Amino acid sequence: MIVAEQPGEREDLEGRPLIGPAGQLFDALAAEAGLDRSAAWVTNAVKHFKFAPRGKRRIHQRPEAGEAEACRWWLDLERQLLRPKAILAMGATAAMSLTGNGRDIARRRGSVERMADGTPVLLTLHPAHLLRLPDPVRRAGLEAAVTADLRLAAGLAG
Repeated sequence: MIVAEQPGEREDLEGRPLIGPAGQLFDALAAEAGLDRSAAWVTNAVKHFKFAPRGKRRIHQRPEAGEAEACRWWLDLERQLLRPKAILAMGATAAMSLTGNGRDIARRRGSVERMADGTPVLLTLHPAHLLRLPDPVRRAGLEAAVTADLRLAAGLAG
């Protein structure tokens, strides 16, 4: 199971998770890591696109803890139905929804934490974060780190 943070503009319009620019980067990194996206359930911790209108554009806004908590029942239901062997949590909101802690995601990246039922949760950065990095050297380094996380996720899933 792959849990991202929330739909973006394109995901909201098309009704499918991780298909916009961040999803395209995820697909490229996952392919490099040998992680088969089609073999996983891809979802979001927050089910709605939070945005601020700016003219005709809708600008992404970070969801608040209360919004993640309001959507948690849905994520819990997905987990109950799917019973995943492992979960990949991408970003702080996904980490908070699954582990109860969304802090220090950059430091916790690459670590495996366990849910109360024992399900392993691998924490990594959200691809949208990588897209916003202005320094190409730092971005390349973090892309390599996230690719390593995705390789680990593929191994955890069996």
